Amino acid sequence: MIDLTKEGGLWTVTINNPGKANALTGAMLAELAEIAESATEAKALILTGAGKVFSAGADLDEARAGLAKSDVWERLSGAIAALPCLTVAALNGTLAGGANGMALACDLRIAVPSAKFFYPVMKLGFLPQPSDPARLAALVGPARAKLILVAGQKITAQEAYEFGLVDRIVDPDHLMQTARDLVADSVNADPEIAAGIARLCS
Repeated sequence: MIDLTKEGGLWTVTINNPGKANALTGAMLAELAEIAESATEAKALILTGAGKVFSAGADLDEARAGLAKSDVWERLSGAIAALPCLTVAALNGTLAGGANGMALACDLRIAVPSAKFFYPVMKLGFLPQPSDPARLAALVGPARAKLILVAGQKITAQEAYEFGLVDRIVDPDHLMQTARDLVADSVNADPEIAAGIARLCS
């Protein structure tokens, strides 16, 4: 349910469980984390989903059984954040719950106009993963982070763009090509130069 393609240094990772809105099981999360941990030689990484939803977050049955509190979420987002290459979340649809963490850990986020963003931890009675609130606040500011996490508000793609959570809104037919265009210079560059420029931006 996790697809990986490698093309000349570009790794594309696709969450492929569209029949369940790309809900994430523990096994899928572990596979995503393993891919991210092994992507140290990739020149760029694109993360996307199959179908019309990026990810609905944790599989509900597994969430109730303890997945919502698992450290695998933090392992995944930490591995993505640590990559020296350019990482892009190409959000093909709604981003919900713990799935926010992997997108927040990416360098860039692009989304289709129909995407919605929500992280209802307050309503569900869980703490978010430790690094997610800080990454969210760094992008949108503390008040808007609380709007999403504490007030539990669902925001649109346009609001996400205006907040700084999303860097571009892209027509669905052009989403993946836009993602590939964004990473093209990095894929063709000397990896040390690409990583050095990225560090200077941090």
